[in-house]
Amino acid sequence: MRRADRLFQIIQVLRRHRGPVTADAIAAELETSKRTVYRDIADLIGQQVPIRGEAGVGYVLEGGYDLPPLMLTPDEVEAAVLGAQWVARRGDPELARAAMDLIAKIGVAVPERLRPLVLEPATRAAPNWNAMPDRIDMAQARRAIHAGRKIRLVYRDEQDRETERRIWPFAVGYHETVRLLVAWCELRSDFRSFRTDRVSEAEFLEDRYPERPAALRARWRKYCAEEGQRMRAMREAS
Repeated sequence: MRRADRLFQIIQVLRRHRGPVTADAIAAELETSKRTVYRDIADLIGQQVPIRGEAGVGYVLEGGYDLPPLMLTPDEVEAAVLGAQWVARRGDPELARAAMDLIAKIGVAVPERLRPLVLEPATRAAPNWNAMPDRIDMAQARRAIHAGRKIRLVYRDEQDRETERRIWPFAVGYHETVRLLVAWCELRSDFRSFRTDRVSEAEFLEDRYPERPAALRARWRKYCAEEGQRMRAMREAS
């Protein structure tokens, strides 16, 4: 690997992690020596890259630093295009249009030598899925998530029974052929996933819920992990 590429990759490794990254971990990923990593880090710091290091803990790239946009490797271009293709085929209409716009922008902005990876990609997302129609405006639902606002739903369960819910939406998920709105449900006082094709009515409220969406997502991930552990323990005990 060329030195310039290696310096770029070190920055990428640090950007990818929120916590400190050890020289050993960087050396293993880049398949180089720890001594080379030390030298490269020193060179980056000398070039005013705000890397903070602590002996025995690791290195952190401080906030406020960024590289010029679209300094992408071929693999990164393919990953971005493949991800955008997936969204274009499975996202709600507004998100799908944004994904196609993103592919077009990448095609214009990347160097000429990388343009074939955008125009004639070797990897492609699966064709359009046979999705059930959304019964809620997903663009508005995503805006409610970003703003941390509540939604009132009239929702039908598998037995076609309707209940009214006030929810704190914080994520959109994809499962087989349906989209899911993941939320805290005030009625059940618990996390719930609502199929968007089973929504009878939706009212987007001005009320903000008391937690940040990111905090709810963190609690939900912990909840899912604990549920997974509990289910594994039950299977092992049976």
